[in-house]
Amino acid sequence: MHSPAEDRTGRGGAASGRKAVDIYTDGACLGNPGPGGWGVLLRYGAREKELSGGTAATTNNRMELTAVIEGLRALRERCRVTVYSDSRYVVDAMRKGWARGWRARGWQRADKQPALNPDLWEELLTLCETQDVTFVWVRGHADNPYNNRCDALATAAAAVAAAQDPA
Repeated sequence: MHSPAEDRTGRGGAASGRKAVDIYTDGACLGNPGPGGWGVLLRYGAREKELSGGTAATTNNRMELTAVIEGLRALRERCRVTVYSDSRYVVDAMRKGWARGWRARGWQRADKQPALNPDLWEELLTLCETQDVTFVWVRGHADNPYNNRCDALATAAAAVAAAQDPA
């Protein structure tokens, strides 16, 4: 199965001189808020790398954002990156410019309410300035094996976080 990032050049990014990397991400929360986890699958050509982690007390949206951040942090050089996420919150905020608008307004939404998770949005926006990033929404719990793998990683990490929570 080829991803759109691979298909753009057929050789993993040779056309722009930068590597084309696909990053699949997902976040999970056992209760919202509650123990949560994130999962990432990075793909470059035939290479794949999985990352995951969890937090004892968090929200699903924080885990969705953390997954993207951790995926971008794993890159060691500037790449052409396609981030695949089943989170409309993340994909729409980045593709439609909402997150940049929130930052420009001092982390206020257009309706004057505070934007949630400004710490993570700031980090994500900063990381996106160091890469050439495209965001793509994928349907969760559907037929995308990479998204399904990230869901399994995130759910397992959330379970570990729950088991380690002394509360």
